[in-house]
Amino acid sequence: MKLGQYIARKSLWYLVALVAAVSLNFLLPRLVPGNPVDVIVSNLARGGSVSGEQQKQIYEGFVQQFGLDAPLWQQFLTYLGKVFSGDLGTSFASYPTSVNSLLGDALPWSIAVQLPAIVIGWVLGNVVGAIAAFRGGNWDRSVFTSSLFLSAMPYYCLSILLLYALAVVAGVFPVGGAYSLGNSPSFSLGFLTDALQYYWLPFLSLVIVFIGGQAVGMRSMAIYELGGDYVNYGRAMGIGDNRITRYIFRNAMLPQITGLALSIGTLVSGALITELVFNYPGVGTLLFNAISQNDYPVIQAITLIITLAVLASNFLVEIVYGIVDPRIRAAASGEK
Repeated sequence: MKLGQYIARKSLWYLVALVAAVSLNFLLPRLVPGNPVDVIVSNLARGGSVSGEQQKQIYEGFVQQFGLDAPLWQQFLTYLGKVFSGDLGTSFASYPTSVNSLLGDALPWSIAVQLPAIVIGWVLGNVVGAIAAFRGGNWDRSVFTSSLFLSAMPYYCLSILLLYALAVVAGVFPVGGAYSLGNSPSFSLGFLTDALQYYWLPFLSLVIVFIGGQAVGMRSMAIYELGGDYVNYGRAMGIGDNRITRYIFRNAMLPQITGLALSIGTLVSGALITELVFNYPGVGTLLFNAISQNDYPVIQAITLIITLAVLASNFLVEIVYGIVDPRIRAAASGEK
């Protein structure tokens, strides 16, 4: 199959997947029992200052404002129109704040913690795994055991352990939050220095687990490549170890690159529980609050971003693989 046909076929498949994902993204929050307007009105009436008639008027006003009185198909078309124009709607729970504004506040916190953790963890994990595979012996056994233990540990367990040991017992880091009370986000040196103290615990809880997972994967791939015929043939031909090591490392890196792309694709949702443990104001915390309040527009916006990121990263990986390895294009067309 030619590269153009391969890309066209993959594009069509991912377009179908995108349409299905966007439709489910609209429908799924509405299958959750409960009405978000009921939650808003009940919160307003909790103080006892709003009469029954006023509650009814507020309820009808919010239902009309949010378009919940329209048929479902009409709501869907309105949703599609806003999505394609870049308008993600207005938050039900934080009315009249726009969803774009809420995401603009939360997204930088999640990216600042997770992107460095993914990249640094990927680099260190692959280096440690490759060294373990080449050196073998006690070094390999100790690295493999510790990496396997770390990779099997859920993020939130390590988060709680670090929180207890380094914040509660040792008092080295703050217990939770993203910056000190009374401070407000800005690009000043004072704020960045303050925020850095709150940054380390969420970052460490993510990067340590990621290093373990990458080290296990890289070690396994490197050991597999070490037993390859081309390695034995190269050594028999007198090719130096450094050159053979480069070949092994390059071949073993392909699955690791796929893992990196998928990790970046799921970056937005990757540390939901970690953000909750540390009360970090990222997208994970925003999504959790939105689900608890049936805030449809915020839930839809975050899941839409996650969906687009995952589809884009998978699409790019498949295209790169199709370019690098012609056998994949042949398998896609049934020639193999």
